[in-house]
Amino acid sequence: MNKEPQERKRIKELEVMVADTIEEAHDTTTLVLFTGNDRLEYKPGHFLTIDPHQFEALERFTAFLEDLKGKKEPPRAYSMCSSPHEKYLAVTVKEERYTSGATKYPPLLSPMLVKRTSRGMRLVVTGFTGPYTLPDDIESQTDHVVHVCAGSGSVPNYAMLKYALVNYPKLRHTFIYANKLWDDIIFREELAELEKKYPDHLRVIHSLTRESDTFRYTSSILKGRISTELLRSLIPDTSSAQVYVCGPAISVHDRNAAKEKGVQPQPRFLESALASLKELGLTKDQITYESYG
Repeated sequence: MNKEPQERKRIKELEVMVADTIEEAHDTTTLVLFTGNDRLEYKPGHFLTIDPHQFEALERFTAFLEDLKGKKEPPRAYSMCSSPHEKYLAVTVKEERYTSGATKYPPLLSPMLVKRTSRGMRLVVTGFTGPYTLPDDIESQTDHVVHVCAGSGSVPNYAMLKYALVNYPKLRHTFIYANKLWDDIIFREELAELEKKYPDHLRVIHSLTRESDTFRYTSSILKGRISTELLRSLIPDTSSAQVYVCGPAISVHDRNAAKEKGVQPQPRFLESALASLKELGLTKDQITYESYG
């Protein structure tokens, strides 16, 4: 995906204050940021970056990781859950975890942002950019936008969804969202409210892989992974839909670990979803995706 040339003009450094912190799940927090500017130019789906070097509390860990890696720690990118029509700027951050044998280095910034950020805290962010956005002429391309997300991959899609429901009334949306447990679902109540408010324009489907409470399951809360069969049932006209996919993908560490063992890395959410969409006959022009991992 190529970035639009004009997006470079939007990138700027901002000093912001944390106006509020909202616990979305046990490992996920939304930071509501006060900028002092009522008009911020960005598109729903954009991300901003935060440089770990600005935090004195992380100084020793940053230096240690830089010595270990032999290079400077880069800024981290976080998708914004807010949309341009809203009167606030917000990012949603999921805490990364260190798992022995699965992750190469311990996470640096996300644990602090999720667990130790408080109201009134000041920080510098750089924004706004990213190619994972709805085009301005989306209504001329389709009448059905399908969001296929997992975990914190819902964040940019949630921003796009909110904006589109207000500004693109011809579109209908299917929001297909995979998580392990019911309590892991980010924006669970907000998505339910949007579905009630826009019943003719939005359908939300949850897919849970490890939820043991069978009473959770309904016609819109399903057990298991997002499958080709599920996508086929939710995208009846695959010739005209536009699909936005966001979630965990095979990481560089995954590839290197698999290479050392002489095997192929196991596909994760993104690779599996893209394979299913290809099997259904959707073309590259119909699919936009963003990954993390």
